[in-house]
Amino acid sequence: MPPRPAKVIKDVTVNGVLIPEADIMAEAQNHPADTPGAALAQAAHALAVRELLLQEAGRLKVAAPAPAGEGRREETGDDVVIRLLIEQEIDVPQAGEEECRRIYAVNRHRFCSDTIYEARHILFAVEGDDTQAREAVRGKAENLAAHLSLHPEEFAGVAEEFSDCPSGRQGGNLGQLTTGSTVSEFERALETMSAGDTTPKLVESRFGFHLVVVDRKIDGEQLPFENVQARIAAWLDAAAWSKAVAQYISILAGKADIQGVDMEASHGFLVQ
Repeated sequence: MPPRPAKVIKDVTVNGVLIPEADIMAEAQNHPADTPGAALAQAAHALAVRELLLQEAGRLKVAAPAPAGEGRREETGDDVVIRLLIEQEIDVPQAGEEECRRIYAVNRHRFCSDTIYEARHILFAVEGDDTQAREAVRGKAENLAAHLSLHPEEFAGVAEEFSDCPSGRQGGNLGQLTTGSTVSEFERALETMSAGDTTPKLVESRFGFHLVVVDRKIDGEQLPFENVQARIAAWLDAAAWSKAVAQYISILAGKADIQGVDMEASHGFLVQ
């Protein structure tokens, strides 16, 4: 008979219950990592935590109710049991106004409305990694930038004729842009530009070269505490919940007999 294939990982058990190697291999695809070994370690840790929680739910006789209607279709029966266990055993107080105000005071710069830019551009697209072709396109963009700096009134016509962006049909007009509206290279350039300057700025991005003009800039404003209180409270509640769940799992793991996986390693935990 041919020899049995060697085990990829050592046995992982939680209070004597074996987690099948095949399950760990399948779970590993949900844990992107630098190496296959790291992905397997994270998968083993996640499944050990899952088994630990299911065993505790069994001990406390936490059971999933019979399905009714649509419900949470993405949840399996075990998912529901784990969720109910955590809801039953973990009580996290909600963040109060005083705590929210303290976070707001320390992080005021994070609670501002977005700066709005009204901009135009002409795109000279570059495809592939051909350095020679890219430099040729750069030269074309630089020549047109020099021409438009002397004849800014021709921008719309040049955009309509040469731009590789659909906005060329509107004279290169991009409308109002805020954070996330365009690629990061373009956004960083906008931040350095002055509104009303008709000399186009040459900007290189992953798409090619842009000649950009900013017509108007509306600076972001500090948002009142009342406008962001709910967002701050939600963030604090989520952070407190994550910490409480991690502590709960740590306590359960300390009482359990877990073999084949390092429960102290910083792989995080999986509660789905």
